[in-house]
Amino acid sequence: MNHHSDPVVTTVQGAVRGLRQDGTLTFLNIPYAAPPRGAGRFAPPQPHEPWDGVRDATAPGPNAPQSERKLGEVDMTPYFGTGWSRGEDYLTVNVFTPAADGGGLPVMVFVHGGGFVAGSTRSAMYDGSAFARDGVVLVTLNYRLGIAGFLDIPGAPANRGLLDVVAALRWVRENIAAFGGDPHNVTLFGQSAGATIVGGVLATTEAASLFRRAIVQSGSGLGAFTTEQAARVTKAAAEALGIEPRVDAFADICDDRLVEAASRLAGIDLRTETHGDPLIGLSPFSLVLDTQPAESVAAGLSADVDLLVGTNAEEGNLYLVPVGKHATSTAADLDEAAAHSHPKPAQLIETYRKSRPEASFAELRSAIMGDALFGAGSWALAGAHAAHPGSATYAYEFAWRSHALDGELGATHAVELPFVFDLADRPELNGPNALLGPDKPPGDLATRMHETWIRFARTGDPGWDPYDDERRATMRIDAEWTQVDDPRSQERQVWS
Repeated sequence: MNHHSDPVVTTVQGAVRGLRQDGTLTFLNIPYAAPPRGAGRFAPPQPHEPWDGVRDATAPGPNAPQSERKLGEVDMTPYFGTGWSRGEDYLTVNVFTPAADGGGLPVMVFVHGGGFVAGSTRSAMYDGSAFARDGVVLVTLNYRLGIAGFLDIPGAPANRGLLDVVAALRWVRENIAAFGGDPHNVTLFGQSAGATIVGGVLATTEAASLFRRAIVQSGSGLGAFTTEQAARVTKAAAEALGIEPRVDAFADICDDRLVEAASRLAGIDLRTETHGDPLIGLSPFSLVLDTQPAESVAAGLSADVDLLVGTNAEEGNLYLVPVGKHATSTAADLDEAAAHSHPKPAQLIETYRKSRPEASFAELRSAIMGDALFGAGSWALAGAHAAHPGSATYAYEFAWRSHALDGELGATHAVELPFVFDLADRPELNGPNALLGPDKPPGDLATRMHETWIRFARTGDPGWDPYDDERRATMRIDAEWTQVDDPRSQERQVWS
């Protein structure tokens, strides 16, 4: 490759040189905020120092401190990445664009998932080349994770990882025109923890006007911990580190010890007299808010933002099948899942039994877990947003089943992502233990889903009827696409 043909773009902080490949310009590892060092790891994101000359943006950079994450028998490396790539200057974005001149292209900004403790722009799943190919400027970003990003520490601002996302949106507003994008047509989208963060950004007044549309893929508008719940995690983290639960004490601890301590915090009972655990014990980290994002949206925040929100049909399978807990599920396991998920567990189980009379203990357990984590909070967010007529709300359910792990994985958590990014043909995503399984997915599913997300980003209309509190129109996405009114009505109502 002729080095001098590589594109150079000037940002507010300085010039960056990217790569030109097959009509796509790719810029990697561009800082949007200063490196979070020392006490700065527990402070709001700060502006990055300008640089002289041209910064190389042709190679992946470091990511947030994290431990390598595995999930039983399924290979989730394309999703989580390979763990921690060290370096302090990790509050960065990757930009994929068809052209850095023209301008006026829709912009999509993606927030990765990973349980608030893992993931990064380095993950293979977040290659934005297909978006650039189809006329979109795609931005992916890193944000602080684990203790640095989400532990609620006295003397430190809450939700620092979310503040990073808002800072990245400000960077986009200031700089994306230089990459060909329209700073006034930005769609913020995320998946899992990233989608819950998007819900949190919808409820953040400081982010108003920084984006026009949002997509929440398997997140939750009810996924935040209360400050009382978060304090339990902070106490446990401080005890694990042998320090007082104060910001100055945490600031003295190196990243390696913070990552190691975070990995030992699983299993804290966060249920209180007034609140259940929205993550049902699966993660000790989430947003920390005494008002849930769905409640803030109901009160009118982000009423001018178009919203697309949805879940997958078998979300809970990912937490059971790969670790051998699905096939062995018993009535006692089902009772335990319901008790962790709902204030009236017997009523919950009865509702799911009635609506799924042929379901096994395993299928009922998975369904309840999936709705506790994602379904209930997605219904709440969609309903809250749809109550405001100044913008549009749309809903979907992704139902295509992966036949990974002997056909058991199904339409599980994260399985929609390769279709959104139009990467379903990647070899690392296909195989008996890969996310998409051994069978070739329907040929046009990725094409159509990717185009639908782009259509929503460009126009605010994905191509089906809006969601409202009467019909609750929902697009069921499978080999065939079918619009359904108020699917799973009884199950939805038992959560409200």
